[in-house]
Amino acid sequence: MAFSSSVLNGERAVVVIFIGRVLYSLPLSFLAHGLMLSVLAAFALYVEVRADTSNSLSIFRTRPGVSSGILLGSTTVPTVMLSKLIQLSRAFALHQVEFGELYYTTIQYWATSASCFSVLVFLCLFILRSPKTTHAPCPCSVRDAKFSSKWIALCAAACCMSFALLLIGGLSASLKFLWVLCHGLAAIELVRHFLTTFPSCVSIGEALLVTMGLVLYFGDMLTCTAAKLFGYLPLSMVPVQHAMKRTEIGIINQGFLLALLLFPIVFKYLLCVRECYLSSANSEARRDDEIAKSLIFFVSLGCMLIMIAPSWMQFVEDFHLHPLLWVISFVFSEPFKRLSLCVYWVCVIYVSVLRFYNISKNSKIERILLRKYYHLMAVSMFLPALIFQPEFLDLAFGAALAVFLGLEIIRVWRIWPFGKLVHEFMNAFTDHRDSDLLVISHFSLLLGCALPIWMSVGYNDRPLAPFAGILSLGIGDTMASVVGYKYGVLRWSKTGKKTIEGTAAGITSVLAACSVLLPLLASTGYILSQHWFSLLFAVTVSGLLEAYTAQLDNAFIPLIFYSLLCL
Repeated sequence: MAFSSSVLNGERAVVVIFIGRVLYSLPLSFLAHGLMLSVLAAFALYVEVRADTSNSLSIFRTRPGVSSGILLGSTTVPTVMLSKLIQLSRAFALHQVEFGELYYTTIQYWATSASCFSVLVFLCLFILRSPKTTHAPCPCSVRDAKFSSKWIALCAAACCMSFALLLIGGLSASLKFLWVLCHGLAAIELVRHFLTTFPSCVSIGEALLVTMGLVLYFGDMLTCTAAKLFGYLPLSMVPVQHAMKRTEIGIINQGFLLALLLFPIVFKYLLCVRECYLSSANSEARRDDEIAKSLIFFVSLGCMLIMIAPSWMQFVEDFHLHPLLWVISFVFSEPFKRLSLCVYWVCVIYVSVLRFYNISKNSKIERILLRKYYHLMAVSMFLPALIFQPEFLDLAFGAALAVFLGLEIIRVWRIWPFGKLVHEFMNAFTDHRDSDLLVISHFSLLLGCALPIWMSVGYNDRPLAPFAGILSLGIGDTMASVVGYKYGVLRWSKTGKKTIEGTAAGITSVLAACSVLLPLLASTGYILSQHWFSLLFAVTVSGLLEAYTAQLDNAFIPLIFYSLLCL
């Protein structure tokens, strides 16, 4: 009984059901992929139990009041990729996609699995090297977290070698192994850096999810670059002449977002150079330090977004215009629809933000309910655009995320004159999941709505899949919170706040929304292929995860809902 109580809980049970549903849908040709996911899940469960029953990982100051979330964080992205692979295999059987696209998704699946497995090896080694006592603080230091880079490389190589050789056709096993191994080693460094640089901001599982996304995104950027260089270099990691299909909007979003993610490193280096220069100058050179820092910030940011990022975009894609001019041309190609949509969005944002900001300062309303109004605002903004202007919404999501990243960089670095104002404004909407160092809730809401839409670009035989984020967060999560807060009596656990009434309301509301949305999609030309049993299962599992998990549900629920809808 002691073992069962320490291993089994609601969140882990829901994750096991989710993985089991995906494994059940696997064709026999993906048996090795399913075996890898099973091993990964079992290893993640072992590491999570060890981490939660000891204080071995206390060196990583994670978000207080939550479990490690290692099982959920390490299996979500590989399972999403496997669900996408199942969907593409159906399309390949019908000759609706080329083999290269299926092959490249397979590479991405093994790369994400290798990344998660490598991080689990790192955490496991760290746990095994820690003292056995659970009552005393762990005497390790951040320096100890870097203790075994060579050993980690060897362990990750051993773990990756077995399934790197399973990859299909095209290149030698050694090159495939190298490509997969690089993802794993990058994931180890990124997750360690994220946990130590942003203490008390995320759990280990949340850090794993962010790390997997960044590794996959940066790896895809390198692959895009390799695809362009294929005619000039003797080697390439994948058969890119067949696998790489990119839209202009996808390239623009990727270029600007990765430029903003890399910009803090560039800005920090520029500040270091400036400090070295000022250290040998007279004291008068230190006047107006904040203004000078702000000037360096905006000039370097402008160079990144106007010169460097567009140069990469024009290298990997044949833009006939500067990418920013291409965006303007794209918007004005259908000026009435797209400009009207922009005006509508601006009005909704202005009215909603102004109203909610005043309420947050002058009212005693619960912060959790106030934040759910933003979920409803997301539904009112994104749902019409997704039905009638999906391509423009893809671009708008990228622009909104770029604005959020820019504002967060300004807030964290306290860039004059906007840093303090942005910090005070964001504090009006934060809760226990945010910190002064990093505010992530608005990122998770935007990405939760955007990722299912971005992943549905190209072949998609499940019309509800792009709506996974909007339905689960904008409707299901909102109704669960409001009903649970006002009418909930029966709680799922003695220590938790989630109620059975709230979960039932969330599941029912999503099903009701789907019953309205499906006929509307049919009237606009979609071919409906979503079975109601699989839809009910997907809605129920995502609703139960919202009830049980203490992780940042805006990040996990849309991905799991999307994966189940793709099956």
